[in-house]
Amino acid sequence: MSIFARHPKPDHPNLNSIIMLKPGDKAPEFSLRASDKSQVHLKDFHGKNVVLLFFPLAFTSVCTKELCHMRDSLAEYEQLDAQILAISVDSLYTLNKWKQEQNFNFPMLSDFNKSVSKKYDTLYKTFVFEMKGVSKRSAFVIDREGVIRYAEVLENAGELPDFETIKQTLKRLED
Repeated sequence: MSIFARHPKPDHPNLNSIIMLKPGDKAPEFSLRASDKSQVHLKDFHGKNVVLLFFPLAFTSVCTKELCHMRDSLAEYEQLDAQILAISVDSLYTLNKWKQEQNFNFPMLSDFNKSVSKKYDTLYKTFVFEMKGVSKRSAFVIDREGVIRYAEVLENAGELPDFETIKQTLKRLED
């Protein structure tokens, strides 16, 4: 089984992606509240592939574009035996309102205390408007055994994850 990662080329002057956790690493376990107030644990999805998406802030244009893409592609991900989980530092009340407005069809998890974003090395020290501790746009594919098979942590919040590579990684996990 192959493992994949999008990472900077050491000689490339415009590094757009930095990875701390890498393919082959065990995915850090977590437990977070979902927008419906239920408790969600990563271990609940053992035996299923997981696409874990960290995003900066609810109601922003690029985050909306990203998660609407996932909403509209959910059937494809389900065919690849993948569960989508979206995480931000927004409150569960904010996430619930946004989920209802956008009809998101996957769990929206609040990392308000930033514990999971820290575990996955996906926090900006300083984001726009001097905001501290906002999640970087990131994507992780975690296999059925809890091993990271793809990792992408974007420094530029205006970029989107590489959805095609995420799907290709999931397809390879099916082989």
